[in-house]
Amino acid sequence: MSELGLCSRREADEWIPRGWVLVDGKPVTELGTRIRPDATIEIHQAARSEQGERVTVLLHKPVGYVSGQAEEGYQPAAALFTAENQWENDPTRKRFAPWQHKGLAPAGRLDIDSTGLLVLTQDGRIARHLIGEDSNVEKEYLVRVVWEDAPDGPVERNVSAVFPPERLDKLRHGLSLDGEPLKPAKVSWQNEEQLRFVLREGKKRQIRRMCEQVGLKVVGLKRVRMGRIVLGDLPVGQWRFLGPFEKF
Repeated sequence: MSELGLCSRREADEWIPRGWVLVDGKPVTELGTRIRPDATIEIHQAARSEQGERVTVLLHKPVGYVSGQAEEGYQPAAALFTAENQWENDPTRKRFAPWQHKGLAPAGRLDIDSTGLLVLTQDGRIARHLIGEDSNVEKEYLVRVVWEDAPDGPVERNVSAVFPPERLDKLRHGLSLDGEPLKPAKVSWQNEEQLRFVLREGKKRQIRRMCEQVGLKVVGLKRVRMGRIVLGDLPVGQWRFLGPFEKF
């Protein structure tokens, strides 16, 4: 069911005992039931209604907040999901409700020193699409850098003019992390001190570690897009709902 995009594995485990999963038109209520490869799998309208009520939130995470669980005295980004922080220009008609916190989890990480677009969702299908093992969704970042091992000492300004092109090529393809080669990335100069990265994977602190391997130090990192959803004018520390017609 997860592979078919009908629901997440957790949702399937909840719905099967409730008779909300139909195989060839008949409800299946026992977990682990084996079915034919050519069987038709559907979900009950009650399950579709429950899915429709689940919310996805687009948050502009500030520096100093962690993406997931609170750690070392730092608050999780989900703590900013309050009525007071909803963007006044939210294009949807939805309003904040306390129940929307239940099961809300980040779909992808941004480390504590990074800012930008963070997706929080109750919908397992969206989470799998964004961060599942087979996800191929682009994530775009703007990254301010300093060239630390330049021949004449660290370069903080006009890095693009002096940074070796072959090292830029390395960022695009040829680096490994944790013993595994990285997928090809789109990397280009956005301005004199800022790179634009477009990745299709998300290893822990990936961009910072990639830059370290070519002598660059990241001094600012902002995610501005996930798939077709852009950060846009959403202010730092505020959030809005994902609209019903918006797709990643």
